Amino acid sequence: MKKLIAISFILFTANIFAQQTNQPVSIKIGYVDSEVILAQFPEAIKAKSDLEGMVAKWRKDLDSMQTELQKDYATYQKVSQDAKAKQDDLQKLQKNIVEKEQRAQQFQQSKFAQPNGEYFIKQDQLMKPIKEKIFKAIDEISKEENMQFVFDKAGDVVLLKADPQFDITFKVLDLLKRGKK
Repeated sequence: MKKLIAISFILFTANIFAQQTNQPVSIKIGYVDSEVILAQFPEAIKAKSDLEGMVAKWRKDLDSMQTELQKDYATYQKVSQDAKAKQDDLQKLQKNIVEKEQRAQQFQQSKFAQPNGEYFIKQDQLMKPIKEKIFKAIDEISKEENMQFVFDKAGDVVLLKADPQFDITFKVLDLLKRGKK
């Protein structure tokens, strides 16, 4: 639905432009499927593989932390059921469990928290040059094909390229600033 609205808006805008200039306007629109590009572009495949390798290692580390916590908790339960257990020993075990839980949570946050987690930072570092190459290729192809607009059909409508002659942003802003709307 969003795609239909965006394309309708572009055609409506082009029609207004054609009426104002009394010239027929020919608009050439193209699209790409970025999911297909990312799934088949070797550099993107390698970046995804590198990220998956890092995540697998971090998950293994988290699993080790969780296993250790379970063992400590079992030890605590066993000691707490012993009538001869000292309160001081129980408090030390509790403190140890709490510290390990906090370390596990901090580790998970440092790796996976959005947007500052290591995963998202690394993903951005790896994907930024790949996206730049993809956008350059889209721009080059769109120029060869004389396309004024290029959309991405994967996900929400994203305008990847637009001919500046169809940009009415500043006209709208000027109208708003003058207070006529």
